[in-house]
Amino acid sequence: MTDTAPPLDPAQLGAYFSLIEVSSLLRHTVEQQLKDAGGLSYVQFQLLATLGDAPEDGLRMTDLADGIVHSRSGLTYQVGLLERDGLVRRSPSVDDERSTTVSLTDAGREVLGAVFPGHVEVLRQLFLEPLSPDDVASLADVLGRVRDHMRTIPPRSARPRRKRD
Repeated sequence: MTDTAPPLDPAQLGAYFSLIEVSSLLRHTVEQQLKDAGGLSYVQFQLLATLGDAPEDGLRMTDLADGIVHSRSGLTYQVGLLERDGLVRRSPSVDDERSTTVSLTDAGREVLGAVFPGHVEVLRQLFLEPLSPDDVASLADVLGRVRDHMRTIPPRSARPRRKRD
């Protein structure tokens, strides 16, 4: 006999499916707005926005991958596209010669400035409009606790690599 987890109750299942549907609907609209306003994918926007909040000397590639929960190879590809477009620059890390640091360029800041107003408007209309300030505070608290719990599991970029046979 195998040990199986007990089934989810209707409230748990409803919360999960609501989260998935809200995430999908919101992401679709956000992705379209980012593409229209700045020619960016969702991941590229996440990278630029994360770098926009980072220290001026940028962030290490590994820290970026962990922060946006993206694979190392996927991040390298996306950063390469952004670098090609002049939105970011890569340089050797001053703290660790084995690491690469990515920083936002002035052109990257301009693109962020172009996409942010529409991005905020989409979030207000689609996500925040039906919520009261108390709802927003409660949702931020609940999702923050779930995020923090999920972050206790090492991100993909921090997991040990599999040994090749």
